[in-house]
Amino acid sequence: MRESGNATAVSAGLQAGDYKAVSTLYNALMTGLVLTLVSQRGAADAADFVVAHFRHQHLEKFLPGLKKLGLDGLPHAVACAQYHYFSNALGGVKTEYIPESDKKAWVRYPPPRWIWQGTAICGVPRQVNEAMLHGWHGHNGVSLGNPRLGFVCTGQTVLGDPGLEGYYFEYDHELSSAERVRFAPDERCPPLDPAAQPRLDSASWPAERRMRVERSYAAEYVRTLMPVMRALFPAEAAQALIGRAGRLIGLQFRDEAARLTGVEGRDARAFARMLHRLALAHGETAELDEGSATVTQTGWRLMDGVAVDPDWAFAAWKPLWEGMCAAHDRFLSLDSEFRGDAIVWRVRS
Repeated sequence: MRESGNATAVSAGLQAGDYKAVSTLYNALMTGLVLTLVSQRGAADAADFVVAHFRHQHLEKFLPGLKKLGLDGLPHAVACAQYHYFSNALGGVKTEYIPESDKKAWVRYPPPRWIWQGTAICGVPRQVNEAMLHGWHGHNGVSLGNPRLGFVCTGQTVLGDPGLEGYYFEYDHELSSAERVRFAPDERCPPLDPAAQPRLDSASWPAERRMRVERSYAAEYVRTLMPVMRALFPAEAAQALIGRAGRLIGLQFRDEAARLTGVEGRDARAFARMLHRLALAHGETAELDEGSATVTQTGWRLMDGVAVDPDWAFAAWKPLWEGMCAAHDRFLSLDSEFRGDAIVWRVRS
């Protein structure tokens, strides 16, 4: 890696904040894209995206995740609730688990609801929030081959409740597709016993390792949203929607990324340094020539194995960094060249 004017290879010395910057940006991009769909295309299209997005992730992650977490031998309701507890907590999401029996187990997401960050929660329609439950929670029984398992939602933060909460329940009869997610706002989750919460091994991990896991968790949103958007909307429209959200997030979160990465200054070289650190924090192979404010990345691990045209995906993704550059200094420009096996960024005055 090159991080000097004469392009001498040196260690980047990544810290926990570098990984946190990537996860912050990508969590915000996911939220921003949903709000972009709400504002530009309406709640119905936004809900369709959220269902498809979380179903895509469910089909990829749920059963392998159960096995990896050692939950595949538990009663189904308990296994599902613990899966959400462990997997979300590893991703940095506040989550609570309250078991009642082998056939009934609660999972609760107390505020703040990170997926609808900050004031964004005020712009999320009910049907868009519920789409996440239809996309993932309601499909757990199908994936497990248990047609009696459903999810009952008893509270939603977007409606003013003190958290998104509900329970997995195994009925005595097979459920229709419409019964897999049920809403029961008059029911309430039992009190939490902190001492009874399952222990997360990650609690003892170094901060850098925890941030790497959070980074990977957030990056999966980008890996999923690309093919889902391409499947739901015409190519040009999907690219423009992702790009619009990305540019706004880049503009809005530049200062936070600079704070987390510890990069100071507002010139072209400073932005190139930040871009380099963020590329490395992605897990990419990248070199910095600070003298020419150029970052050269070999390959694109972020999109490896994703079933979408890489040229299309790059054009949708790059406005995030262009927006960040514009906020860094509005008189700079960020030129990019995507070669398939390399990405070259040049920051120009």
